[in-house]
Amino acid sequence: MQIGKKIKKLRLQKGLTQEELGERTDLSKGYISQLERDLSSPSMETFFTILEVLGCTPKRFFDEEERIQKVVYEEDVQTFFVDEGRGYQIQWLVPESNEKEMEPIRLILQEKGEFKQFEPSLSETFGYVLKGRVMVRVGKRAYFAKAGESIYFHASDEHQIVNDFNGPSELLLVVTESYL
Repeated sequence: MQIGKKIKKLRLQKGLTQEELGERTDLSKGYISQLERDLSSPSMETFFTILEVLGCTPKRFFDEEERIQKVVYEEDVQTFFVDEGRGYQIQWLVPESNEKEMEPIRLILQEKGEFKQFEPSLSETFGYVLKGRVMVRVGKRAYFAKAGESIYFHASDEHQIVNDFNGPSELLLVVTESYL
């Protein structure tokens, strides 16, 4: 059993960062990160302290009852965000995907639209250009991809996606979870 993933899931459900959980349990953020990635095992005392802070009983934590997995997400449960000032729209294809290991979105960039600039992280990004052409800035370099082409990069530098097309561009993006 991978207890780290369960601890992480509970932490995210509580809306806590690794640092906040560490503060509440007198553990370091680094140690919480190691626990969540199953690189370290807590003592029983530490484990019970973590569960108490996360509001979970040991019985519930170890309950192996089969849960029904959600596999298909209908369009009516997908959520949207529009930033008219920057000229983009995001459609989250899987509800609460920010709590999962991958976050798939559909990004629509209006002409001259720019997706927000992201700080460096440990995430990885995959994209498939459905329509138009985009410029992907990673650090100081710029890369171009047109409809039918894919992009893939480690987010270890600042990065941004910009429409480089005379008309709207559309991408399917999948970003992995950052362990920061």
